[in-house]
Amino acid sequence: MRSAFFLCASALLAPVLAQTWTTCNPLNSTCPNDPALGMNYTFHLNESSTVTTSFNVTAGTISYGDEGAEFTINKQGDSPTIQSQFYIFFGSVSVIMKAATGQGVISSIVLESDDLDEVDWEFMGGNATHAETNYFGKGNTTAYDRAIYYPVDTDLRENFHNYSVVWTAEKLEWLIDSNVVRTLTYADANGETYDDYPQTPMTLRLGIWAGGDPSLPNGTIEWAGGLTDFTKGPYTMYVESAEVNDYSTGSAYEWTDKTGDWQSIKVIAGNSTAAEAIIKAETPTLSTAQKFAALPQTTKLAVYAGSGAAGALLLGAFLFMCCRQRRAGRLEREAYNAKVEKERQDAYNEQMELREKGLGGWNNGEVAHQGEDALGGWGGTHARSTDEMPVSKLPNHYVDELRPSDSVSSYSGGYGNSSTVPRSPSFPLPQAGHGAMNGGYQRF
Repeated sequence: MRSAFFLCASALLAPVLAQTWTTCNPLNSTCPNDPALGMNYTFHLNESSTVTTSFNVTAGTISYGDEGAEFTINKQGDSPTIQSQFYIFFGSVSVIMKAATGQGVISSIVLESDDLDEVDWEFMGGNATHAETNYFGKGNTTAYDRAIYYPVDTDLRENFHNYSVVWTAEKLEWLIDSNVVRTLTYADANGETYDDYPQTPMTLRLGIWAGGDPSLPNGTIEWAGGLTDFTKGPYTMYVESAEVNDYSTGSAYEWTDKTGDWQSIKVIAGNSTAAEAIIKAETPTLSTAQKFAALPQTTKLAVYAGSGAAGALLLGAFLFMCCRQRRAGRLEREAYNAKVEKERQDAYNEQMELREKGLGGWNNGEVAHQGEDALGGWGGTHARSTDEMPVSKLPNHYVDELRPSDSVSSYSGGYGNSSTVPRSPSFPLPQAGHGAMNGGYQRF
């Protein structure tokens, strides 16, 4: 049955016309190192950011919808294609996709190296039941017996299927929905003249093109299944995801010579910058609530317990500070009250001392037993006879404050009762029974 699907030799030029090309061939030139993926990663191609971060759009434009990345031919000449920004050096690739309809329309999954080693999955839009597997080494097209077609359980244009390649130094395997349909060993691929086994670092390329374009050679059109009628389009290939596993774990791959032998490829140690960029772009920025919700329940309980303990400590510290501040405030208030009380007591003592000394400043307690002379001869109770009273020597003035008929009178400290003699005001003398006078000042 397979022989029925072999095509003429000229048809095998078609893959070269599609996604098979190189910007620098290490067999002919000294080329830059190839950045490694260095890990296993699944790319969900339902957002432009995934493609922008991990792939280069090398032709046309890509759209995105519920079924993933959409590769669409709208008119003649369209061939939307993406190429990974990283390389794998042996590994596996699994692409979940739905092929495009349309006679002559080719949907493809291609692994391609800088020296044109190639591994293919290809799907003809006019063939609903079979998928093509193929390979090339170093761009060698001298042999045309490598393409083999394999049946698919359901219409590959209407249903998603998983198309995979597992690639090692010893063998190549093609799988449909995890079932191995073809195996190619290293020994079987290599002839006496050419080293045709794909064995150098490869990129992943996904795309669609019209092998039935009238401008292409007849052999290519025949291989593609006939001329493409662009008026019946658009024709779309859908890619849901691509899982890529790089079996090497370095940062880049160096071509040490121009042999193209896998043993000449040096794996450079270090972290893959391609992997770091992919992980950074693909990892969503979570809010604090989202990060907490993602924690295991035991971790959440530990956080709750820790938060409760921390809260208790904070509450205890708060209460301690409050008590301390209240105590400090109480002590300050007591100190202030004591200060005010002392000032009041001091003021009271000063008043009492003044009362004891009298308003004139005489300390009654000190002079109480010293006689009249201690008060300058003018005690408050001292009485003189008229014969002892001094006579004023002021001219033309008479002291008439003491009448001759009074044997004893109290000195008022003024100039008598004469209305004709000016006098300064004096303190009123108390009447009998209203207090005693000492030195002319009334006591408190």
